[in-house]
Amino acid sequence: MAVNDKQKRYLRGLAHPLKPVVMIGNAGLTDNIIAEINGALEHHELIKVRISGQEKADRQAMLADIAHRTSANLIHTIGHIGAFYRPAQEPSIQLQKK
Repeated sequence: MAVNDKQKRYLRGLAHPLKPVVMIGNAGLTDNIIAEINGALEHHELIKVRISGQEKADRQAMLADIAHRTSANLIHTIGHIGAFYRPAQEPSIQLQKK
């Protein structure tokens, strides 16, 4: 499900006080990390991921890869942290349609 700009602004506000639930180190993006992110998204819907030890271009590519491999929306990035949203089977976050 693609989110529009208004929904992204709303989700950024919800994500602001959250702490990163998954941290990616020098080993990079492994299948275990993807499984952990999928589990966190299923449980929380909106999560933050911290990427350490990478250059800016590598971080951006890794965040895009996470969004692609988890079918999640990359909502926001600041420095080493990216916020992702994917609705659960029974969503707890209600988004406006427009």
